[in-house]
Order: sequence, then structure tokens, then C-alpha cells
Amino acid sequence: MPPQHSSGRWPIVATPDHRGATPGTSPGAVSGVHTALMPLEVRGLRFVMGEKRILDDVSFVIGHTARTVVLGPNGAGKSVLLKLCHGLLRPTAGSISWSGRTPAQDRRRRGMVFQRPVLLRRSVAANLRHGLRLHGVVRTRQSALAREALQAAGLEDKAEQSARTLSGGEQQRLAMARAWVLRPEVLLLDEPTANLDPAATRSIEQLIRGFEAAGTHVIMTTHDIGQARRLATDVLFIHHGRLLEHSPAERFFAAPSSPAAAQFIRGDLLA
Repeated sequence: MPPQHSSGRWPIVATPDHRGATPGTSPGAVSGVHTALMPLEVRGLRFVMGEKRILDDVSFVIGHTARTVVLGPNGAGKSVLLKLCHGLLRPTAGSISWSGRTPAQDRRRRGMVFQRPVLLRRSVAANLRHGLRLHGVVRTRQSALAREALQAAGLEDKAEQSARTLSGGEQQRLAMARAWVLRPEVLLLDEPTANLDPAATRSIEQLIRGFEAAGTHVIMTTHDIGQARRLATDVLFIHHGRLLEHSPAERFFAAPSSPAAAQFIRGDLLA
């Protein structure tokens, strides 16, 4: 069972879903899906916006590692890469596939959280129930699933509070709980702790570890070297829209193969 921690509890065991599945057994079970979504394969990816080339000839394969961190300075193209992988943008060239399927397929099996969460002007619990309703979860299951996600995020005592009155860190935890409430196999997180204080950052990182321990593969972007060291099992390093390295985190931080990555790890400014 995933460990308990200060930002929440993990009650996800033997809970039948709205179709009779057991969410505690595997991610994606709430949607009744049992085939693997990984690997993620990206080949020759290019994305151009106007006259600006945001991503250029990016290729990689992410298998079944636990927490993949897309690392690089601001403006490197990290956020655009996540949106492309989730099917929110269409590439100018190249291909993206999740276990042989396009990003537009099986999107329900993935969740995405943006850097600035957009919350409804409703209660905390209602924000979760709204998403469940849109995904066709029967009403008798909505409250239980929402309650479990709020417990995991440490927000169960704020269930009836207006979501807009939460602190910045709490709003981000709610956004993550909302993305995870259907137990996605993959969770895409775009700079999940940007502009948060150390205490809120610690809670978010604990929540990320909890999601991974519950069986969800996390792919996240960050420009924070310390955060990447704490969380990454593998690292994709992007600079000026090009993928310069993809390697296990231990190797990347000990012996980066590109001069730009070595500079970034040292804390030098990149041109």
C-alpha cells in the first residue's frame, strides 16, 4: 500500500468502481482499462508557432520508469512537449504514440495538471464530482471517489470550502487530486510547484511520490535542479527546443554528456 504522509492518506484498497472494477489494484481500473499505456514513443517531433521553432527533432522512448522529469531552463519547450504528448496541441512534424496509439486516444487514461490550476467557483468536493460526472461516473460512486482523492491530497477537511479560497499550494493539490481521481495510468504535471513556498512544495512532492507508489507513472516538467534530484528516476534535458540528454537520473547528475546540461547542473546561466 502507498505510504501515508503529511499531505494526505491513501485509502485506495478494494473499493469497487462504478463498473465493478477495483481501483486499488491498478491505475486505470476505474475506467475499466487493463492494457498498458506505456511506453511513450516520440519520433522526430517538431513544433513551430508562427516563425518560432519551439521543438526541433525531439525523439525519445519512456518505458516503465516511475518518475520522469523533463528538465531545462525556462522557455526550453518543456510545457509544449507535455501538451503535445497529451494531445492538446498537434505537432508540426513527427509522431507521438502511447503504446502504439495516438495522444487523442485513451486520453481518459492520462491526467494533466497545468502550472496554474483552473478551478470552478464551487466547493472543493464539487470540483472533483464535476470531473467525475463529465467522465460518466455514476452518481452513487462520485462521492466515494472524490472523498478518497481528497484524503490522498490531505484536503478532506476542506471538502465543503470554496475552492477559490484555498491557498496556492492547496489549490495545486486539489488540481492534482482532480486529475488523479480516475486513477490514470500516467499523470502529466507542468511545473507543479512553480511559485510555491518550501512547505507547499514539500507537500506536492510527497503527493507525487504517493501517486507513483499507487501505480501511476508521473511525467513532470521543472527547471528546479533540486527538485529533479529529489524526484527523478530518469531525466530528459531540453534546451532551445532540442533534447540534449535522456538518461537515468543518477547518471545524468553524476556525468552529464552535454556541456549545456553540465552548465545547468552547476547553476550557470545558459545562453
